[in-house]
Amino acid sequence: MELTGAEIIIECLKAEDVEYVFGYPGGAVLHIYDAFYKQDDVKHILVRHEQGATHAADGYARSTGKPGVVLVTSGPGATNAVTGIATAYMDSIPMIVITGQVPKALIGNDAFQEVDSVGITRPIVKHNFLIKDVKDIAKVFKQAFFVATTGRPGPVVIDIPKDITANKVDFKYPEDIKMRSYNPTFKGHPGQIKRAVDIILAAERPMIYTGGGVILGNGSEQLRKFTRKLGYPITQTLMGLGAFPASDKQSLGMLGMHGTYEANMGMHNCDVLIAIGARFDDRVTGNLEKFCPDATIIHVDVDPASISKNVRVDVPIVGEVAQVLNEFNQALEQTEQTPNAAALEKWWQQINEWRSQDCLKYNRESETIKPQFVLEKMFEVTKGSAIVTSDVGQHQMFAAQYYGFDEPRRWINSGGLGTMGFGLPAAMGAQFAHPEDLVMCVTGESSIQMCIQELATCTQYALPLKIINLNNGYMGMVRQWQEFFYDKRYSNSHMNVQPDFTKLAESYGHIGIRVEKPADVVPALEESIAQKDRLVFLDFITDQEENVYPMIPAGAGLNEMILV
Repeated sequence: MELTGAEIIIECLKAEDVEYVFGYPGGAVLHIYDAFYKQDDVKHILVRHEQGATHAADGYARSTGKPGVVLVTSGPGATNAVTGIATAYMDSIPMIVITGQVPKALIGNDAFQEVDSVGITRPIVKHNFLIKDVKDIAKVFKQAFFVATTGRPGPVVIDIPKDITANKVDFKYPEDIKMRSYNPTFKGHPGQIKRAVDIILAAERPMIYTGGGVILGNGSEQLRKFTRKLGYPITQTLMGLGAFPASDKQSLGMLGMHGTYEANMGMHNCDVLIAIGARFDDRVTGNLEKFCPDATIIHVDVDPASISKNVRVDVPIVGEVAQVLNEFNQALEQTEQTPNAAALEKWWQQINEWRSQDCLKYNRESETIKPQFVLEKMFEVTKGSAIVTSDVGQHQMFAAQYYGFDEPRRWINSGGLGTMGFGLPAAMGAQFAHPEDLVMCVTGESSIQMCIQELATCTQYALPLKIINLNNGYMGMVRQWQEFFYDKRYSNSHMNVQPDFTKLAESYGHIGIRVEKPADVVPALEESIAQKDRLVFLDFITDQEENVYPMIPAGAGLNEMILV
């Protein structure tokens, strides 16, 4: 069957069961857009900015586990997508980004809307391709989806010159693919598994520390079995929330810079640390020289480059998280050895003493709206059932701390890159993936304006998102750092000029509600949820001076938290 390159791209997407492509047209990809016009199987979502396309595909991927797909034109289309590609790369999100390119004969000639997309994106992708022959399209797409979704997931860029999309060739999609230079490890080493289990069962002060890799690797069920079998305390990173239920008594909450007192103190004082699908990033470890000083560290990760990269570990295990956890669980069932019950009881007594600090307390009698209060009430009103996206800043930390996630893929935020503007388009992607679910975006007045044009996309596709804008008139986290470390010199962090968000939402055809009193928080949330077919923008006017606690200052250890 002879097809154009553009038609072959559509067939490749069909073969990979792609449901949505998020994109924005331009000259270099018009053949592809014409091919979209002639079919209905793969749906194209027209965003209002290429960054919005990448974040929407990212939100789709995080909420489903399937790769998100993006289509943008050459030049500024590709460069506008860079921030979203980097966001996905930092958080290991599977994504296919198709970028148009000038005709092959013009590459390198500074042609109109030409950039070196492969060179620009090389540091922020798992792999990228420049297709130079129409005959290679099918093979490259098969390779791209394989690379993006196996091992440690990540974004893959496919750069396609315009003339290649017009040329014709017989089409056949490969049934399987082998790449000599890419062979991810799936199973853990049996000897290392046995060694790790022996250390785990001999622990007196154990801690289980899990990250986003458990969610990306679909290992939540196996993690729950492992943790409950042992009876050990567990803490999760910002990216790992929901892999183990926040409501479970074994959960100590989030760890790290804004983690709970009990989680951080448990980490600092443990004698065995079981790290699963986590990368020991700086926001988790604090000062590396002070990190877990007495711990024997076991590290499970699918990416061998992540092991001993930041923290030297004692027992490295490379493999897919779900598979390795299965192997752990089998080993625990087969051994006659059991955890040290007496030592564990004493350890839990210590942890519960730390818990009694109630490190997340705040003034619930305030006459102004506290952002923590909004998140607590949001959890109560939704019964924890919403898919929650967030932007980046104080509101992100409040959401992580006060909205308890009991299931994976319900918490979607930019962890590694910390991308303002992520929340709204990511919520769009999640809503497309889960049309019957309640999707809520927690944001701030600074972040939401980064990609606010996507309110038009929400109108076009009738997306009933609920936007929770915690509006304190500042870049909240920047202001907090300036208060703590710059003697309250609030340099350019005050957003003293901002739109009337309720009217702005209404101008796009949505519902806008401004909330200024604590007593109105719950009614406003309930009203928004009752509007099942409409986007509702809730503008909560919150306390300008509220800070996120606990907080670990730069250079401090996990046991050196600011609590009030």
